[in-house]
Amino acid sequence: MDLIQKNLLLQIAELHDIPEGAYNIRANGESVGRNTTANIDIVKKEDKDGIDIIIKPGTVNESVHIPVLLSQSGMQETVYNDFYIGEGAEVTIVAGCGIHNCGVDTSKHDGIHTFYLGRNAKVRYIERHYGEGDGNGENVMNPETIVHLEEGAVLEMETTQIKGIDSTNRITRGDLAAGAVLEVHEKIMTHGKQFARTDFSVDLNGDGSSANVVSRSVARDESRQEFYSNINGNCACTGHSECDAIIMDKAVVSASPQLTAGNIDASLIHEAAIGKIAGEQLIKLMTLGLTEAEAEEQIINGFLK
Repeated sequence: MDLIQKNLLLQIAELHDIPEGAYNIRANGESVGRNTTANIDIVKKEDKDGIDIIIKPGTVNESVHIPVLLSQSGMQETVYNDFYIGEGAEVTIVAGCGIHNCGVDTSKHDGIHTFYLGRNAKVRYIERHYGEGDGNGENVMNPETIVHLEEGAVLEMETTQIKGIDSTNRITRGDLAAGAVLEVHEKIMTHGKQFARTDFSVDLNGDGSSANVVSRSVARDESRQEFYSNINGNCACTGHSECDAIIMDKAVVSASPQLTAGNIDASLIHEAAIGKIAGEQLIKLMTLGLTEAEAEEQIINGFLK
């Protein structure tokens, strides 16, 4: 990898070099490095672009890194990655995409990730998106995550996009069996004329299943954000959806949460709050010697932390 690609890797995966354990590093449409372990196999798909990540039952304290790097302006791709997590496994998966675009063409990455979690499996999934460049080309990312959780399975998703992505359509779909848990924590910041759309939908099909979706976002300048969530409670289950956004300048934010209870014992809640930074917060920090701009940045950093 060159210096540009190494910097992208640092931004999206906090890696200074090749990680330990299982990994697949993709750069400009090609795998530039891959490693498997005794418990984790990574296999290239034969019918389309992407890989299968197969984790043996009972695997614990291991990680998988699958970052994607685009440093050629105009590079566009669609990648399909499927994760098969064996019964009782407990692993961390770090994904994400970094784009460096210094040309006039649009660079685009569409990533479709499908998770199959076996009984009582537990996965922490971290996905970061980052863009940079000094040209006029746009950076576009459209991540799609599809989740199938068997009994007792737990998936914790942490997704972050705070810089350099001009347009994104973030789709998450899920179905949960009895006792399964889905936790989603999303952080987004847009500026300029950027656009970000979140579209979340989950079916709670098994008794005792639960979903908790929390989105925190900041919209600056003339950017636009849309948040859609749909939780379907088809059994004795719990669901919670929360959208909390700070709006600044001439930005536009919309939130459309939806709940559907198909069972008398389904307990579903949604919350949505959109507003500007409170004046008293700014005044308090400015009395400590910060400028108004510095105070705003402190508040935003704490909000997205």
